[in-house]
Amino acid sequence: MFSLDEFFDLSHCEHRALFENISNPWEVLPKIAPYLKFRLKAGMQGRLVGKPFVSGAVFVGKGTVIEQGAMVKGPAWIGEDCEIRTGCYIRENVILGNGVVAGNSCEFKNCLVFDRAQVPHFNYVGDSILGFQAHLGAGAILSNVRLDKNPVAVHARGEKIATGLKKFGAILGDNAEVGCNAVLSPGSMIGRGSVVYPGAMWRGFLPPGHIAKLEQKFSVVERRGA
Repeated sequence: MFSLDEFFDLSHCEHRALFENISNPWEVLPKIAPYLKFRLKAGMQGRLVGKPFVSGAVFVGKGTVIEQGAMVKGPAWIGEDCEIRTGCYIRENVILGNGVVAGNSCEFKNCLVFDRAQVPHFNYVGDSILGFQAHLGAGAILSNVRLDKNPVAVHARGEKIATGLKKFGAILGDNAEVGCNAVLSPGSMIGRGSVVYPGAMWRGFLPPGHIAKLEQKFSVVERRGA
């Protein structure tokens, strides 16, 4: 149904093996935990600032800095030259590529993040994939569970596509942008180079090279009694 070319250039991901023998990008998500179980070799090649919490089942690449106040609970694989800033919470089955920014008050869980993606301020990334140089504005949330707790479906091209997943946040393609305080509903698919406007509530598939615009109408009136 969905071609990987609509979302990713796999040369920007060291963990390309996760994409073997799949038909749709979300099929990667259940593969992350077993991939880390069998391939992860714990090691610290980066630098700790102060005393952040880093559990044993974690690999950290060269040039990566983990600041005091961050928490990294393995299994987790963090690439080279990343910034894991104060207040970041990485909790189980997380893969970050090279040059990733994981910032203040951001939470990551069961996700794959390609090289040079930026998740800098007050973001939630659960059961999701972020492509090369994808960017989340401050406060952008990738919601991963339906309110009724039913399996997540993808709404695209006039169809409702079952994923079989109880938890599935979003797929963001290479260079995709999600504006500040936007919320992506479970099963959102954002194509390469596409943009979701700040403050939007988005559901479904945004094709590559498109913009989801949020248009607001304001009424400006005189303030009385000031």
